[in-house]
Amino acid sequence: MSQKSKAEELEALAAARWRVAAVLTAGTLVSYFGFILLVAFNKPLMGKQLAPGLSLGILLGALVIASAWVLTGIYVWWANNRYDKALDHFRR
Repeated sequence: MSQKSKAEELEALAAARWRVAAVLTAGTLVSYFGFILLVAFNKPLMGKQLAPGLSLGILLGALVIASAWVLTGIYVWWANNRYDKALDHFRR
């Protein structure tokens, strides 16, 4: 493998990492700021009781936290199964 193709391969790998990170970051920001905007501008909706002791706001807040865990898990899975393997291949 020539030096130029190694450099191109490394650049493509770095670009892929940034794309994945940007998409997952955008997902996190959309869920968080969407929740914050609902709290700020639609309090009656967020206060709607779904069950005794459970409002829509509480449920959505828990879903924001859970989505952060899920998106982090997706990144860890991608890094372990795609990025690290490609980086190991590049190092050889």
